[in-house]
Amino acid sequence: MSTPYPFTALVGQDDLRLALLLNAVSPAVGGVLVRGEKGTAKSTAVRALSALLPEVPVVAGCRFSCDPAAADPNCPDGPHESAGATARPARMVELPVGASEDRLVGALDIERALAEGVKAFEPGLLADAHRGILYVDEVNLLHDHLVDLLLDAAAMGASYVEREGVSVRHAARFLLVGTMNPEEGELRPQLLDRFGLTVEVAASRETDQRVEVVRRRLAYDDDPEGFAGRWSEDESALRDRVVAARALLPRVVLGDGALRQIAATCAAFEVDGMRADIVMARTATALAAWAGRTDVLSEDVRQAALLALPHRRRRNPFDAPGLDEDKLDEALEDAREDEEPEPPEGDDDPDGGGPDGGGGQPPAGDGPDSPELPSQNQGPDAPESPDAPGADASPAPQESAPTAGAPSGPGEQQAVRAAEPFRTKMLSVPGIGEGAAGRRSRARTEHGRTTGSRRPRGALTKLHLAATVQAAAPHQKARGRSGAGLVVRRDDLRQATREGREGNLVLFVVDASGSMAARQRMSAVKGAVLSLLLDAYQRRDKVGLVTFRGADAEVALPPTSSVDAAAARLESLPTGGRTPLSTGLLKAHDVLRVERLRDAARRPLVVVVTDGRATGGVEPVARAGRAARLFAADGVASVVVDCESGYVRLGLAGQLAGELGGTVVTLDELRADSIAGLVKDVQGMNSPSRRAA
Repeated sequence: MSTPYPFTALVGQDDLRLALLLNAVSPAVGGVLVRGEKGTAKSTAVRALSALLPEVPVVAGCRFSCDPAAADPNCPDGPHESAGATARPARMVELPVGASEDRLVGALDIERALAEGVKAFEPGLLADAHRGILYVDEVNLLHDHLVDLLLDAAAMGASYVEREGVSVRHAARFLLVGTMNPEEGELRPQLLDRFGLTVEVAASRETDQRVEVVRRRLAYDDDPEGFAGRWSEDESALRDRVVAARALLPRVVLGDGALRQIAATCAAFEVDGMRADIVMARTATALAAWAGRTDVLSEDVRQAALLALPHRRRRNPFDAPGLDEDKLDEALEDAREDEEPEPPEGDDDPDGGGPDGGGGQPPAGDGPDSPELPSQNQGPDAPESPDAPGADASPAPQESAPTAGAPSGPGEQQAVRAAEPFRTKMLSVPGIGEGAAGRRSRARTEHGRTTGSRRPRGALTKLHLAATVQAAAPHQKARGRSGAGLVVRRDDLRQATREGREGNLVLFVVDASGSMAARQRMSAVKGAVLSLLLDAYQRRDKVGLVTFRGADAEVALPPTSSVDAAAARLESLPTGGRTPLSTGLLKAHDVLRVERLRDAARRPLVVVVTDGRATGGVEPVARAGRAARLFAADGVASVVVDCESGYVRLGLAGQLAGELGGTVVTLDELRADSIAGLVKDVQGMNSPSRRAA
């Protein structure tokens, strides 16, 4: 096993280190979600934390890490009445993004279960992580079915494995730590809320600090053991402080005043449910214990809010996480004023000092000997979130545009804001695919309704009991069956085939030419695309964005899981110039060709947003038709969103849809509540490749 990088050797990242240490002090806080750009020591910090955790007492020989003081009576390895006790280091178990369900929850030997009636169970990662750390790198890319299993285990503190009437249950209480790069997509709200705390990390822009990071990393890579040895005393001191804080934690008092501040803060930021209040209370208590105090102060509540609330105030995937610190201070002050009695008249302090010691600021601590908390970037230079509640005291002009959308050429106009998004109809790819799990198109998946059976390819994961019995029944006499039990062989086992939903690659091809440049019209177009992006987020799709105007087309956003990035590019998109429709379609076709090599199982859905006009060059309409027929020949599902308006309509978008082999909808018909119906499947070419699918 390689020597981990020392936790105390990390440079900067004070918020990240504090959040991890608070969970080490009080695992009940609920884990940490670390968001940030690549190369910011997210994984390094998490892996270094396990070395600071105290040893775990376990029942000797128990694969499920039962506590000798309170052994699980339902443990599959139990009973443990006469078993001895031992201690081992706390584990940090890493869950790969591409792990299977059996690897996470464990697997039953179904053949032995059917033939011998025994529960031969192989524990999974949830069992390994019990009473330790479960770390998920790139947690936002985790498959939905694994997310569901994590949610169940985190909520119940146990893992259940069910296989056709044979069930196993074991305890699974762990500290959930996830890291993610927001550019690659956001988390489902259900999993986001399961993380107690969240921190944003970014690389330092200070030269001296960056130099120190490189110096220490090079020293570690040259001699890991020697480097760790130089930090061993600091590691030991920090480990002792964690142990001391854990011992002090039961004696920390969370007074009514602090509780009122917590409740007032959560109410002021309108967070959903009560989990935020509970997490804040546990975090504030852990902060007090970490500082060596037995009482919770206002500063603890404030710091707890900064760690526990940013990811809970988002209302849609395009909201930036963050907290308005002025609003936070106002909520804390209001709660403090409600709690304190009005001072008698005539007793005003001539110096303007209040019961806090002046200026309404939170107390600084218990005294000069109180332990110092890491800096949390709360000074005057702290970045402000432009999307934070209360930050927009004066509304911006409706037609203002970001710098990225400023005109850059003749005939080009500034970007306009998108209209209000709406709920769209469901656009799906016809046929049955086998892509990544999602919520858009029909697909053969590991989850969903059972549609048939087949011989297993590799390990058996979902048994089709009726088909297995039917396969084994004709051979019972030849196998010498004499009792009531069924004699089952490996060749009799049948895998259940299931049908669910998959996520697709939704590639937007957006016309940004002069014919689309009328402000109200382009605002409506952007609102429609933004609505489709929200739909793609909810259905777990990948998205891409190709735009065309002037004389060329560009890939504004390569296929990604981040709809936030697509929305940002769309918002700053300027318009103007000619309409090179054929160039935009050819660019989109090239994007699909490259993406097919990377992920052949993910089926594409092309959404062309245009009025159908084509200008520029020789025979622009004919060239656009030839480009469109390439998609039809490849059997690519497509839909054209017709943006043509006015009394006189040329119907060019409908002609383009015919060339693509797809269908056409107007902006009004795109709404889910329109008269045209609630669901509209994309009709594509009935190509041999689709029939094979």
